[in-house]
Amino acid sequence: MTRALVPALTLLVALLFCASLAAGTIWFAPATLARALLGGGVPLAHEIVVEIRLPRAILALLVGAITGLSGAVLQGLLRNPLAEPGLLGVSAGASLGAVIAIYYGFAASFALATPLFALAGAMAVIAVALALSRRGGTLALILAGVAVSTIAGAGVSLALNLAPSPYAAYEIMTWLMGSLADRNWDHVVLAGPFVLIGAAMLFATARALDALALGEAQAESLGVNVRRARLLALIGTAMGIGAATAVAGTIGFVGLIAPHVVRPLVAHRPGATLLPAALAGAAIVLAADLAVRTLPFAADIKLGVFIAAVGAPFFLWLVLHLRRVSP
Repeated sequence: MTRALVPALTLLVALLFCASLAAGTIWFAPATLARALLGGGVPLAHEIVVEIRLPRAILALLVGAITGLSGAVLQGLLRNPLAEPGLLGVSAGASLGAVIAIYYGFAASFALATPLFALAGAMAVIAVALALSRRGGTLALILAGVAVSTIAGAGVSLALNLAPSPYAAYEIMTWLMGSLADRNWDHVVLAGPFVLIGAAMLFATARALDALALGEAQAESLGVNVRRARLLALIGTAMGIGAATAVAGTIGFVGLIAPHVVRPLVAHRPGATLLPAALAGAAIVLAADLAVRTLPFAADIKLGVFIAAVGAPFFLWLVLHLRRVSP
């Protein structure tokens, strides 16, 4: 099962990616889709596939992969099965940055102002969390993350409370619900490099995570630089999740769900969980985005809302399961 896991997940992601390109208000047959991707066929099909659906599918792949990967890394680093990117305040910081851009009108004057401010907010929050937990261990880091997340959340709530008009409040709420609608190649170019660099940093922690499963003192005795691993994990999470939140809004639960789905299939090894968790996260977001586009909902359902509606029952099951298996 372990050897077949990565190829099976890769195949699933590839199938969902192709389905994301083919499905929508207008459905395309495989032959039409292939011609459109190669620049031939009907010009309208090429425009829909290449300019609208392809960047959206790429963003769904990137957002899901980095969210699942960062969740797996943080759960291994903090040795906490309930850890996920939101625990350290990265998502809240990115949301606050985006809200500032919308609230003060920067988003109206510059198309990429919202994602740029969101990315800056994520980096600022993780810098504060690192500064607050410099001399502490895992517990200090978690507490610092909760503190900055609470402050950022209060800032978002304050902006909603003081919104100058109902339209501004609606725009803020719409962004916070998370969506990949109307995303284009500019968003891919903005988020892609940060996500890839962040992912490389997170994958570099694999060996350290296996050693940290024994405890920090034991990991250091095995020659693992725990401080370096922590910095790689936190900066990689800030870059990757900050960029993902910047272009897609708040997408929760994927970082919590994806690692738990694959961990039993890799013998619960933290380092071996990383790649499968990234692929599982990509599959979850691709499938959810496909669902919100094709299922006959009575109203427009945002991607973040749909994933939360599915992820919340899983979170509840996880809490009950951990309570049953805990000594």
